[in-house]
Amino acid sequence: MEVETPLAESIRTIDKNAQLDAACKQVLAVKIILAWIMKCCLEEFRDHDVNEIAEKYIEGEPAISKVAVSPDKTNADQRIHGISNEDTSLTEGTVTYDIRFLARVPRSGELIRIIIDLEAQGNYYPGYPLPKRGIYYCCRMISAQNGTEFTNSNYQDIKKVYSIFIAIKPPLERQNTITRYRIVEENMVGSVKEPVETYDLMTLLMICLGRPEDTDCDILRLLDVLLSNDIEAAEKQQVLKDDFGIPMTRELERGLHDMCDLGVAIEREGIAKGRAEGMTEGILSAIRNLTETMGVSVEKAMAALKIPESEQRRYLDLLAKQ
Repeated sequence: MEVETPLAESIRTIDKNAQLDAACKQVLAVKIILAWIMKCCLEEFRDHDVNEIAEKYIEGEPAISKVAVSPDKTNADQRIHGISNEDTSLTEGTVTYDIRFLARVPRSGELIRIIIDLEAQGNYYPGYPLPKRGIYYCCRMISAQNGTEFTNSNYQDIKKVYSIFIAIKPPLERQNTITRYRIVEENMVGSVKEPVETYDLMTLLMICLGRPEDTDCDILRLLDVLLSNDIEAAEKQQVLKDDFGIPMTRELERGLHDMCDLGVAIEREGIAKGRAEGMTEGILSAIRNLTETMGVSVEKAMAALKIPESEQRRYLDLLAKQ
């Protein structure tokens, strides 16, 4: 029997995690899911029905995913495709967004486009403050409009941008919270009033999930159920249908099943790895005990323990590192 090397095992685990990441983005990029996020978190859409937002105000060809996901051809209109997911500059390098799309907001009888960036973040502390990354993304989405939304000094054409981060496993004190960071006007001397639309150009939203049973916020409950590894696909479908009126398309159903199957596979591999590591440590301890109490060599100890010759080199290497 061929023994899998640690490198091969790591590559296989990374591959499954990448597939799970892609499945999550496939589900989040479904228009009705985005519409729920927009209605609950973006004030421009608060008074509109989620179906209206999905069908009317999310532009048909603007979305992208960090990991390419083949659209379901039978439900192509339910997915969002289009604009590039990379902003590049010679000095800043490349910024890749998870999901990015354009939306149009009704206001005063006219339609205004908004650029929204959606990130699903598993680790709340990846080595830097997440809000700083979100603000950077907002700035890049504004600067990237130069040459597309506005040229020269036509700054009046800059479109508002949103960066929405969904923290799947936030620290306890941040669970079940939604926090907004935005530009506001503050008069330090005197009193003046600038039209809000001239400076309200970027907003960062941090959506931190927790336990759906501990909150009455619709979008927190929806995302908790949607992204949970502890709820089976059939139960997720029932909750989405009964509690949120979300119909099951072939694509959404497939995405939910993919997420659940991959989540279970990753969890099982983690348990198996833990057991294997425990067994290995137990054998190493037995070898050490025999060599110390009986005064025999490591080779004789392994023979007494009936360790296959094909595995003895691995234990010799592990003992040498201790």
